[in-house]
Amino acid sequence: MTTQAKAPAPAATRSTRRFTVAEYYRMAEVGILRPDEQVELIKGEIIVMSPTGRRHSSCVAIIIEFILSRALGTLTLWSQSSLPLSEGFTPEPDVVLLRRRNDFYADSNPTPADILLVIKVSDTSLIYDRNVKVPLYAGAGIVETWLVNLEADYIAVYRQPGPEGYQQSVIFRRGEKISPAARPDLELNVAELLPPPVAEPQQQQQQTAAGSPEESNPQAGNA
Repeated sequence: MTTQAKAPAPAATRSTRRFTVAEYYRMAEVGILRPDEQVELIKGEIIVMSPTGRRHSSCVAIIIEFILSRALGTLTLWSQSSLPLSEGFTPEPDVVLLRRRNDFYADSNPTPADILLVIKVSDTSLIYDRNVKVPLYAGAGIVETWLVNLEADYIAVYRQPGPEGYQQSVIFRRGEKISPAARPDLELNVAELLPPPVAEPQQQQQQTAAGSPEESNPQAGNA
């Protein structure tokens, strides 16, 4: 007698309900999405953003300060604001450099032609930002994107956007200078845009063991 193996049951399929930009904003208006929720619309899906750490927030503040100190009044700068770029893509980049407009984009959202540069600071979300968000920025026609890699301590610059992603990527490290292609006059030192490097564990232990100058000198402060 022969037996026949049963054919495996077909795998269950699951469909995903994707949202448009209009639906996404409507959910915020009626309170389905709370104002304090950190979310983005990526490929039509509502994605919860990773919490920002201290070094991430510090880096964003540094970048804003240095850019404004060199380009105040010549461009508009947005920070961590919703940026609708396509029907299913509304990210919240850390920093966006926009062409100067008298209404500061109160009457209408920026278009890709208005966007000179998108800057994303990455630490825990690096792989997702590099493999998902950066290609989406290219597909939306954003002329240039900078990805600040806090862990590796460099800035990756992406240019020449196309449907399949950016055609050019260059890494800039401390000691080098960087400027947006649309504003070559806005030359910045990479070291100025990055937070101080994280001390190695051994170095931290040595600093702790050494203590402060006052601790190492009992006479300090008694003069």
